[in-house]
Amino acid sequence: MEQENKLSFEEAMLELEKIVEKLEKGDVPLEKAITYYQEGMKLSKVCSDKLTDVQKKMTQIMNDQGELETFNIQGDE
Repeated sequence: MEQENKLSFEEAMLELEKIVEKLEKGDVPLEKAITYYQEGMKLSKVCSDKLTDVQKKMTQIMNDQGELETFNIQGDE
């Protein structure tokens, strides 16, 4: 579906959460569960792609001296 690419990260996550809730109930017919699973995987990829894009954009930020430094989303601990 082309629609997934137009979703914001937050919208994709909400849709993914709805699918997970439906699957967790366990009363979904097998054919429908497979469809939900496929939709969930597509939404998961959309979220992952959007996070990767944000990480790439944030990887290089300017420090106080105007030099580029690497930005690590996970932090240094």
